[in-house]
Amino acid sequence: MTERVYVPLTSTTLRALVADGRLDGPLRAHAVTDALRAEWSDGDEDGWEYAALMAAAGTSATLRADGDAPRRYVLAADVPSVVPVPGDDPTLVDVAADVPWKNVASAHVDTTDDAADDDDLAWFATQEIRHLLD
Repeated sequence: MTERVYVPLTSTTLRALVADGRLDGPLRAHAVTDALRAEWSDGDEDGWEYAALMAAAGTSATLRADGDAPRRYVLAADVPSVVPVPGDDPTLVDVAADVPWKNVASAHVDTTDDAADDDDLAWFATQEIRHLLD
């Protein structure tokens, strides 16, 4: 069994994923956790997944450094297991394993520079991810 995680990236880390075919663990990500389900008990799976995705998008914006594109990048991937991180964000998890390319499900990216924090991200299939760097 695997867990779906949403990994916040920058254009630089996305470029490294494409070049290396993997993200090296351990890493921090966002996921649907028991804490999120308890905090939002009237939610459903789609809503919880969206909450985890948007939490990762928010984290992505804080990771930008000089030379990174001013967009939010989130990688959806499947990992063997996660460990919830205690604190204010019920979606935050630690992932011990590497994330190989074959476990990547999709990318979610802003379509314009400096998008608003509450703007939805566009979905990109794995075969489109390389083209996000053009």
